[in-house]
Amino acid sequence: MSRIMMVSVLCLILGACATARDERMAQGAVIGGTGGAIIGGVTSGSAGGAIVGGVAGAAIGAVGADLTRPRHGKKHCYYSDTQQREICSYR
Repeated sequence: MSRIMMVSVLCLILGACATARDERMAQGAVIGGTGGAIIGGVTSGSAGGAIVGGVAGAAIGAVGADLTRPRHGKKHCYYSDTQQREICSYR
């Protein structure tokens, strides 16, 4: 039971370190890997084809998600007296 708790805590700690970019790439890898595994399995008719398709799809999905992420333009910040904090907007 203690091993399960240690692994759970470790997963939660590592999961909290992810940035929005990391999460986007992970989602792209999951979607690409799933699609690649389905296509590889159907076209080859074997588990090996599904594995190769899944790995290739995950790699392409992660790279594609990173390349298509939204990029912000120039950052413009000012201090708001009413909100008592710095407000930033992207143009």
